[in-house]
Amino acid sequence: MKQHSRKRLPAVIGAAVAAVVVLTGTTTAHAAEDHSATRAALNSFQSAAGPGAAVYAGNSAGSWTLSAGTGTINTVKPIRSDEHFRIGSQSKTFTAATVLQLVDEGRVALDAGIDTYLPGTVTGNGYDGARITVRQLLQHTSGIAGYDPLGSIALVEPDGTYKLTTLIREGLKRAPVSAPGGGFTYSNTNYLILGLLIEKVTGQPVHQAVTQRIIEPLGLTHTVFPVPGHRSLPTPSVPGYHGGRLGPFFFWSPVLDYDPSVFSSAGAVISTLEDLTTFYQALTAGRVVSPAALAEMERPSPVTPIPYGLGIVRTTLSCGGDAWWHNGAVPGYLSETMVTKDGRHASVMTNAYLASNPPLQQLNTLLDTALCEK
Repeated sequence: MKQHSRKRLPAVIGAAVAAVVVLTGTTTAHAAEDHSATRAALNSFQSAAGPGAAVYAGNSAGSWTLSAGTGTINTVKPIRSDEHFRIGSQSKTFTAATVLQLVDEGRVALDAGIDTYLPGTVTGNGYDGARITVRQLLQHTSGIAGYDPLGSIALVEPDGTYKLTTLIREGLKRAPVSAPGGGFTYSNTNYLILGLLIEKVTGQPVHQAVTQRIIEPLGLTHTVFPVPGHRSLPTPSVPGYHGGRLGPFFFWSPVLDYDPSVFSSAGAVISTLEDLTTFYQALTAGRVVSPAALAEMERPSPVTPIPYGLGIVRTTLSCGGDAWWHNGAVPGYLSETMVTKDGRHASVMTNAYLASNPPLQQLNTLLDTALCEK
């Protein structure tokens, strides 16, 4: 669920599996040659990533999928664009869009202190919820320190789930890293607080609010914000792995079961490459929030080292023009979706997250190549 900066910007032994190319959507079999640069970039990414990787890309004329490696170890099983996986911090864009809908409805003000809605929640240890605004939480300029909820495994409730209030209290035990608005620090606590804000304002659990406001209206039938306690992935799905690489060999073991409520509004959503593309395209086309709210989402703070807005990031492509993206990492998965406003899109995932050495440069190159390849 850790999100990584872009500057142009969190045993089974087997031999390496050869790359497999799969084409779907409107592309035909002979069209494989049309995407040779993207296929090479995908192979480079997968060789440093998990057992398998896939990219779902295209433009307003159609979409196609390339897969490398395997979705299931000890088999040759290409990853498909309609298979479910945990999207990690790409969930933050869903949460941000929900908050901006509440802004559109006049129920939340971006520049109001979070104490306006959650009095007494962000307090103590140097924090003052009257000074930390909703906008600052959305853009990670609140000064709240970074926090990995998986480190709070001991905070589990008797039923095996996690409460937002408990996770937030644990996150706020870390001292502030800057004054509110004084700097950019990526912190899951920001988005856990925003999840609690959604619950307080809507009167619904955050998973229900995001589902009813974002997932269902957009027809994202393969996207799920799981109910606390629901640990399984819908079918079809791509299994996630822990492990690493040593020369031509890889060492993978399945990710142990955990309850997604430990990530909640900061990273619990499950989706597919296809549904993620639909979501980001709808958002950037102005079909999720108002034009004014979208402009706020796309406007980065001047103190951010990357153009991070309100739950979405801007980048400039090598072929010119801007694209919008967010990435995500949770145990078993690393993913990212990037779209442009002229219809180009690329969504990438691999079924392992190598926390010590994630292949972010190869991921960036793959996305840029998929969007820029002629």
